[in-house]
Amino acid sequence: MAFAEHESGSDGSGRSGVAQGYARITGPCGFAFPADHGSHPDHRTEWWYWTGNLEDRQGNSYGFQLTFFRRRLAPPTADRQWPEPSSTWRASQLYMAHAALSALGPREHLTAQDMARGAAGLAGVAHETAPVGTDDEAVRIFLKGWSASIGADRQELRVRTGDFALHLGLSPEKPPVAHGQDGYSKKGRRPESASCYYSFTRLRAEGSIEMNGRTMDVSGLAWMDHEYSSELLEADLVGWDWLSLQFDDQTELMAFFLRDGLEAGSHASSGSFVQPDASPIQLGQDDMLLTVLDYWTSPHTGARYPSGWRLEIPGLVLDVTIRPAMADQEMRTGKTTGVIYWEGSVRAEGTVRGRPVHGRGYVEMTGYAGSFDTPL
Repeated sequence: MAFAEHESGSDGSGRSGVAQGYARITGPCGFAFPADHGSHPDHRTEWWYWTGNLEDRQGNSYGFQLTFFRRRLAPPTADRQWPEPSSTWRASQLYMAHAALSALGPREHLTAQDMARGAAGLAGVAHETAPVGTDDEAVRIFLKGWSASIGADRQELRVRTGDFALHLGLSPEKPPVAHGQDGYSKKGRRPESASCYYSFTRLRAEGSIEMNGRTMDVSGLAWMDHEYSSELLEADLVGWDWLSLQFDDQTELMAFFLRDGLEAGSHASSGSFVQPDASPIQLGQDDMLLTVLDYWTSPHTGARYPSGWRLEIPGLVLDVTIRPAMADQEMRTGKTTGVIYWEGSVRAEGTVRGRPVHGRGYVEMTGYAGSFDTPL
């Protein structure tokens, strides 16, 4: 999951929440790789999202997040309205990226962001041919000096900011998993209130990070989401709680809980439980119960977030307690977008199918610090 705008009619269509002129999603997505690792430029919004839990050689723990967003500035039907002659700076797409690195022992959380138009080589998505002698093709997403590449057998992340850096190689231990109905993931009541959504749920990570002038070799597990849509978030929804968990029995879980104005769950809330053989079991709202156990109030923004959960899925005999690895993992993106949300490393323990499990993962929470409308 990532960000969506609320219905407002601001797209100029006069029909609140309807994506006039954009490509629409109303049924199964039928992913074909590697092509669908790349951009879907006729859809309004798209994001590529990585999180993970890492350890250095001394056993110190870290969490990381890297997200690239693509936003179409106007519907494809507006392209013919651009004045001539064209400019090097003319662009139909806007790109933004968020990155975070947390040292979970000393409880230090560092964040960064950047933004650029998809013009003049500043940002974009490219398909690249692998070295001669291989059949692999990689998709590269980049924004200035930040980049992510997705190949058949390897993914690579590179970020350097004024406060931290990371360079990770990721090896899939399972193939991509399509959520919902062959990737068609409902996000509201209307058929078109949906996204195309898949994940790499278990990526072996190795590489290095830099914090406070020190470079550490690290390894661990990562998760990757790719999602695209053209619809606005329906007007009665205020935000969501999204989680990804990787258990030590070689299973994984993705679940999101959409909240309405009363913070009740939407019937579009859903999830996927991924079995050791990589086959998913799709879950609906009625299959899952998420209970908040505690809260944390941000000293920076005053936002009050859940900070501990019990998740029950009776059909899987799943009952786990989830706790943040550290309380303050709030993402404050400042003047660039004005978006405030919580995105952080978590730990989980309990039972899955009646057997004890331990796990790590990430949780994202939006809508607790007021409006989370963004330009993406």
